Amino acid sequence: MAARLDQDRAVDPLAGLFSRTRALTLALAEPLSDGDATVQSMPDASPAKWHLAHTSWFFETFVLRDCGTDHAPFDPSYHFLFNSYYEVEGERYARARRGMITRPSLNAVRAYRAHVDAAVTAALPTLGNAARTLVELGCYHEAQHQELLLTDILHLFGENPTTPAIWDHARENPAPVPRPVEWIEGRRGLVEIGHDGNGFAFDCEGPRHRVHLAPHALADRLVINAEWRAFVDDGGYARPELWLSDGWVWVQAEGIEAPLHWRRGENGWRQFALDGLHPLHPAAPVSHISHYEADAYARWADARLPTEAEWEAAAQGIDPALGNQLDAAGPVRPRAAPAGSGLRQMFGDVWQWTGSAYLPYPGFRAATGAVGEYNGKFMSGQMVLKGASCATPRGTSRASYRNFFPPSTRWQFTGVRLAKDL
Repeated sequence: MAARLDQDRAVDPLAGLFSRTRALTLALAEPLSDGDATVQSMPDASPAKWHLAHTSWFFETFVLRDCGTDHAPFDPSYHFLFNSYYEVEGERYARARRGMITRPSLNAVRAYRAHVDAAVTAALPTLGNAARTLVELGCYHEAQHQELLLTDILHLFGENPTTPAIWDHARENPAPVPRPVEWIEGRRGLVEIGHDGNGFAFDCEGPRHRVHLAPHALADRLVINAEWRAFVDDGGYARPELWLSDGWVWVQAEGIEAPLHWRRGENGWRQFALDGLHPLHPAAPVSHISHYEADAYARWADARLPTEAEWEAAAQGIDPALGNQLDAAGPVRPRAAPAGSGLRQMFGDVWQWTGSAYLPYPGFRAATGAVGEYNGKFMSGQMVLKGASCATPRGTSRASYRNFFPPSTRWQFTGVRLAKDL
């Protein structure tokens, strides 16, 4: 019987997804010290140790506890420490104070992960469809935290005056600055957007519905650092006529003069990344910009941001697994656009801000219970981003995917593709 169960797990795609997902998270965190994994650099970020524990909390709470398995909690205090925002699950530790959780140690959290991994793996052959759906959701939830893990480490290390690198890798020679953007006419008239029901999707990606698109065009590639530097040199951050009202207040209050992680030096601009501080790569996509900055740049460039529907309609039919995305622990940075024609970099390198607010689609209904809190309750004060980034695990995005952040957010790998009316 044991041999049969092992054989079943070996051919179970969900078991493989679970194993790969859990292993990648550990690999991404492997270079970190206990100190690296404990500190929190700002309220919006979380310590690496918290990410490692919270993703295990998800499986322990929603699969092992609620799905009929005979599982005793690894440590009852973890339910309070590592809940994120699930009100149904009761009180939780304040997000802005997660860096105060000096214990459990990083090794203790790794032991917690191993305990949960063994329990979920053992339970998988006997789980019903509802529980298996939660395991799948947990894997894609963890993939989101893998990206957050990397961007939170980047922000943390960026606060260190020694500019440490998490990985040391040789950089490629700077690619030549590409030609000016070419405009690709988008679809017009009635189009369908939203998830089509094939494969995994988060609840906010549906229902599929029709929208009307006016004549428009999209830039064939992302905005690059050299173009953004021209915006900086032209005083773009000091010209109120370019900015939304809230954006102008934000720029002045925060003293914003350039994208996050840009550093001005004697020999020009440099950029801090997960592999340390390097000269600014002129042909690489601009990254770590807020929606406010993206909107101001678009106005400066006599263009605009694409709507969510325009972007999604253009991306349908493009393989979302293409592009510079996360495959394993290693160099994670935006790269210059590949040679070619047509729409490039639709997936990978940087998430692309749209001009669309994150709101429910017609007919959207959040799921019941705790998992219904996953997306729906954040549909206020957020803007939609589309595509994927260099830190997005490959295979986890799609044309219908709706990433979302407040308009001032810029610690993620966020960039911009321009659009214009025709």
